[in-house]
Amino acid sequence: MNHQFNMQRQLQRFARVEPKETAAVVAAFFLFFFVLGSYFAVRPVRETVATVLGRDQVADLWLFTASFSIAIVPFYGWLIARVRRRVLLPWIYGSVAITLAVVGTFIELDVNNLQVGKFFYVWISVLNLMLVSVFWSFLLEMFSAEQSKRLFGFIAAGGTLGALIGPLTARLSVEWIGNAGVLYLGALGFLGAIVCQRVLLGIWAQPREGQMGANEDIGVGGNPFAGIFIVLRSPYLLGIASFVVLLSAVNTFIYFEQLRLVTESFEDVTSRTEIFATIDFVVQSLTILSQVFLTGRIASRFGVRTLLTFIPVLMICGFLLLSVFNAFIMIAMLIVLRRWGEYAFIRPGREMLWGSLDTESKYKAKGFVDVPVYRAADYVGAQAKNALDAIGTSPSAAASLAAALAGCWAINGWLLGRKRDRDSDLELSDGK
Repeated sequence: MNHQFNMQRQLQRFARVEPKETAAVVAAFFLFFFVLGSYFAVRPVRETVATVLGRDQVADLWLFTASFSIAIVPFYGWLIARVRRRVLLPWIYGSVAITLAVVGTFIELDVNNLQVGKFFYVWISVLNLMLVSVFWSFLLEMFSAEQSKRLFGFIAAGGTLGALIGPLTARLSVEWIGNAGVLYLGALGFLGAIVCQRVLLGIWAQPREGQMGANEDIGVGGNPFAGIFIVLRSPYLLGIASFVVLLSAVNTFIYFEQLRLVTESFEDVTSRTEIFATIDFVVQSLTILSQVFLTGRIASRFGVRTLLTFIPVLMICGFLLLSVFNAFIMIAMLIVLRRWGEYAFIRPGREMLWGSLDTESKYKAKGFVDVPVYRAADYVGAQAKNALDAIGTSPSAAASLAAALAGCWAINGWLLGRKRDRDSDLELSDGK
């Protein structure tokens, strides 16, 4: 008990963690650390596989990624409807560990196996969104809306720390263990995630006062396709889906402009890699500092609407500047702003939007929005950007269009956040 009190005092430096929340917050922090750390450790192997496949085949795989993202929804819905969380959630991480080990074995035997490479590229691209969605779905079930405002920023920092350490570990070890060895390390990381998930499940199942945790551990029931229909019937959830689509549209524009301006600005391939690595380091460093010290405080004091709005507003200004000064330094600033803001503020804010919904919505509807809606929006956005380029749209005009999209994004985020804040205030009033 004294040890837990000391840990809680240390956590108080970063977030308003109450004594009864300490164990759950620490377990959730390290669960997200292992999930994202393992994913980001193996992601460079995916990019290496892409170079073996070639640009044309990788472009074709984008459609497969979107298709499988849609196909996975009813399968996941069927599992969450019938399988207890105590069984299902560790099983998900265990299946990922096994798959990584199997793919690693095939790659070790033949690094140029194109069929295995295609499977791995699509599988990991679909998986990364699903794993994050599953993680936050369970936390939304475990923590109340009030707790999410205080704690989700700090917990998200665990994932950011993993996103820093995972690729660094891969970079330092790949020379000795090879790409297959990196996949084996990723598999070990997901075994660590199983341990953390089981700790959380044990805390969740304990009977106690307050809103954190519950005793019931049964499948949520319902139709495997229920998530789709739940979203289509709810204006609020359609608003969240629209927020994700607009987020994807802005991201897609930045991604393609980044490719164009980096190619024009840096002839040497090594220099391009160095600039991408520098941007990654700056983004992750800003993100973890913001998640630890700012996100929870902003959400508690100014509400979810602030988390969801001020980055899109800054993006409007950035795109308008880019339309005038179409240079690499501007797109680099936009990349840092967008990625830092998304990881530090927008993603935790998005998760808080689901706080007051029922369990079926938190798993099935959320899985539908987080994975197929996001991936389909990516694909459609990429095709739209290619169409604009094909008809000769100037970079300045494209940036102005992106500013308009960011304006819609900001309005959408403000309306969603305002509703969530009002509902949260009502919940607190009812609790009193």
